[in-house]
Amino acid sequence: MGYVIGSGPTRVSLIAGSHSDEPVGPETLRTLVRGFILSPERYVQYFERFTFFVIPHVNPDGEARNTAWMTKWPSLDAYLEHAFRELPGRDIEFGYPKLRTENELVSGFLKEHGPFGLHVSLHGMGFSDGALLLIERHWVDRTVELRQKFVELATKNGMRMHDHDRGGEKGFEYLGPGFTTTPRGEAMRAHFLVLGDKETAEKFHDSSMEFVRSLGGDPLCLVTELPLFLIGAVPDEEPEGVPETYLRFKQALPQARLAASNGRPTGPFLDEFDLAPISASKAMRMQMEVVDLALRTISSQRSAAGSQ
Repeated sequence: MGYVIGSGPTRVSLIAGSHSDEPVGPETLRTLVRGFILSPERYVQYFERFTFFVIPHVNPDGEARNTAWMTKWPSLDAYLEHAFRELPGRDIEFGYPKLRTENELVSGFLKEHGPFGLHVSLHGMGFSDGALLLIERHWVDRTVELRQKFVELATKNGMRMHDHDRGGEKGFEYLGPGFTTTPRGEAMRAHFLVLGDKETAEKFHDSSMEFVRSLGGDPLCLVTELPLFLIGAVPDEEPEGVPETYLRFKQALPQARLAASNGRPTGPFLDEFDLAPISASKAMRMQMEVVDLALRTISSQRSAAGSQ
């Protein structure tokens, strides 16, 4: 389902669900669309300035595959046992424009209505020690205030920043604690080619961010990354760019998944990390606030350009 709402001059693309085990983004956009339709008077100022092109879920079949744990939320064991995510070659986020039927449909919708001033792909993380926001590299210097506001938003909601410097691997260029650039299909392909893995490299096409930019203009492109389960047992000081607790957790996770799938306790592997589920309502509010911050950012940039 795709929706066109508003009549403003700046076109805004909002999509979610690219990774089927990340349900908060789709629920956020479904809630946003319901609000737009049922209470339009609340959004008049937005409709006058923006036209929204919203696809709440680009991967409904993937969503159906994950209902076994979604209906038992916030059960950690159910998530560990039943969470499903497509592998490279079926990954919708890196399938533009034609990897899957879903990609073709989304591409056609966006191409018909582009170019855009803003594109946000709402994502999430199963587990993290904090919040993360990915910013398209052409907009890094123009999003200083947005980044400050995102840190304030995370802090207000009891989250630190996920601080992981991946050294530019796969296109994730480090911008500081809680921020990297958005990944690029080209960088993904190059990464696996360097490893001599041509087969995997060929499974990565362009991302939705790259596709939207190919439609023209200079859109701000963002990817939100908020955890379903927050790792709480993080010391006050860890080396900058090296999330030691998170990396140790990643090493323990396969054993925990195996235990859950065999009906055995996961505590021996995960208790030390003090995992806590993030409520859907909190995560949805944060996702919506990021969209609002992005709208304010592109509005201020246009105002500044108009005054020069």
